[in-house]
Amino acid sequence: MSRPSTFTPPPGARAYALRTARGEFAVVDASVKAGVEPRGTVLLLPGFTGSKEDFISMHEPLAARGYRTVAVDGRGQFESPGPRDDESAYAQAELAQDVLAQAVAVGTPVHLVGHSLGGQIARAALLLDHSPFVSLTLISSGPAEISPAQQQRAKLLRDALAVMSMAQVWEAIQAIDDPQTGGGDLDSVDAVDAGLDDREDLRRRWMGNSPAQLVATGRQLCTEPDRVAELAAVPLPFHVLSGSEDGTWAVPLFDDMAVRLRAHRTVIAGAEHSPNTDRPLETARALADFWDGVGR
Repeated sequence: MSRPSTFTPPPGARAYALRTARGEFAVVDASVKAGVEPRGTVLLLPGFTGSKEDFISMHEPLAARGYRTVAVDGRGQFESPGPRDDESAYAQAELAQDVLAQAVAVGTPVHLVGHSLGGQIARAALLLDHSPFVSLTLISSGPAEISPAQQQRAKLLRDALAVMSMAQVWEAIQAIDDPQTGGGDLDSVDAVDAGLDDREDLRRRWMGNSPAQLVATGRQLCTEPDRVAELAAVPLPFHVLSGSEDGTWAVPLFDDMAVRLRAHRTVIAGAEHSPNTDRPLETARALADFWDGVGR
């Protein structure tokens, strides 16, 4: 689980429910900074157990570069509604259709960015219809299924959700990750002291998720096929961005995927699986540089 620096939208951004042909989705929408020439619109998709807040520290630097940014909670994710028991609502094809509807509602054309699971959903959307998009950036989102260790973690979560409430699973995660009990290596909570507000925001986000969404998308991460060759046939510019370390997909997999896609490649030094929260300024700069190049 990623750790945004805050859950409060920055100046120039507003949180609201984006109305689309497929329902409403919670977004944080940041306008281009006053006095800056607009250069494009960006749709940002978060990863598994994440939310629109995972891009919260990137809105201001991207606004200063001329980009309107719209970060979205997917169906059943944090503040976007979705069935709590019906997994069929979260089939990848359904989530991909949601992305196409979001792009239309935001106003096409848009640059599409997906982090981790969000990258694989973005890929599926492009393979259905690439016409609404100017480019695709995959942030720490690999070519196929997640690593065996992460597959085991996803299975543990699915098993827990089958017999426990969301609140009970949250408490179990906290107990496992408490550094005083020998934990602290899991992604869900860092082994550092966090303020009460931080923990409460993270718990609030966790409790907002649909259990069916977590089960369905967690299973997708464990079974996703390699569709890089299909994606490479789409006539759009691609960008593969990752941290210098990653425990969900090995970094060489990102390198190879970039070659297969003939994509621009960026490695953010000092970042791990979530460069957007680990090194947001560097990540925003890399994204804007890529989009500026696409514009030229």
